[in-house]
Order: sequence, then C-alpha cells, then structure tokens
Amino acid sequence: MKRFNLLLLAPTMLLAACSSVSDREQAATSGGGYTTPFPGADTGTTAGAGGVDRSDLSNLSPQQQLAQIGDRIFFGSDQHEVSPEAASTLDQQAQWMRTYPAVTLTIEGHCDERGTREYNLALGQRRADSVRRYLIAAGIDANRLETISFGKERPAVVGSTADVWQQNRRAVSVVN
Repeated sequence: MKRFNLLLLAPTMLLAACSSVSDREQAATSGGGYTTPFPGADTGTTAGAGGVDRSDLSNLSPQQQLAQIGDRIFFGSDQHEVSPEAASTLDQQAQWMRTYPAVTLTIEGHCDERGTREYNLALGQRRADSVRRYLIAAGIDANRLETISFGKERPAVVGSTADVWQQNRRAVSVVN
C-alpha cells in the first residue's frame, strides 16, 4: 500500500516542481487583495486573465484541477466575509463544480495563531460557512458542500509575523 501511495505522490511533486517563476510572477501581479497573500502565490485565475489554461487540466486529479483554478481564499484579520477578490476565485470554483456535478467539497476554515482556540474555531467555522453560502448562491447544490473549522490548529506556514498570519487566515476547498 505504501508503494502505491508513493507512486501517486511522485507525479504530484513533479508537477509542483515544474511551475515556472514567470507563471508565479504573472499570477502574483494579476490578482489583488486577499487572494494573493504573498509573492508567488497562485491566484487561481483562468487563462484569459493571465492564469491557467483549462484545457491543460484534463490529465490532473480533481484536487489538482481545483488547486490550479484556485482552491483557497484569504481573509483579513478577524474577518469572515468573502472579499471581491476572493469572490473571483469562488466564481471559478463554482464554474468548475458545474462542469463536474459528481464532485463534493469540504470547505476548511483556518485562522492565524492569535486568539484563543475557541475563538479561532468559531472564526474558522464562520469563514468556511461564508464560502459555502457564496457557492450555494452561485448555484451549487448545498448537499455537495460540507464545512469544518480547524481554527489555528493547521497553519499553512509556521511563524509569528504579519506575512505568516496573512497566509494562515484562509478557507481551503478540498475534494472529497
């Protein structure tokens, strides 16, 4: 079983290693607000806006496809409402979900390390619920969307700086 998992992991790592600097720079300059919290982040835009050509997604797994179009959005400090910049990424997620009607998602709410565990679990849930409400309003069946909050328990980046905190204030869509 471990060998099978390694065989699945190898192509994913290879794809991640193959992204070019110019693609990252282009993505960083094409987005704004909280959908691009740090230089080099993928903004999840489509080909027409300087992002991913959807025809190149056919050979990827559903989670890899979602990551290419944008599987996460970012929030301001103590915020849970979807920003206009984040809405662009969620619109692309909704369009992708309409293309694949059998796909279901779990939306994970995350927070930075500041605040109590209880506060961050509640804030993370509000963030996940905001994303869910947005996708439902965009026409996605509510039965295809689950939410969970991890609060500050699963940081994307470890550290105690403003840049790190910004990267950890997020909602991530994960294919079930």
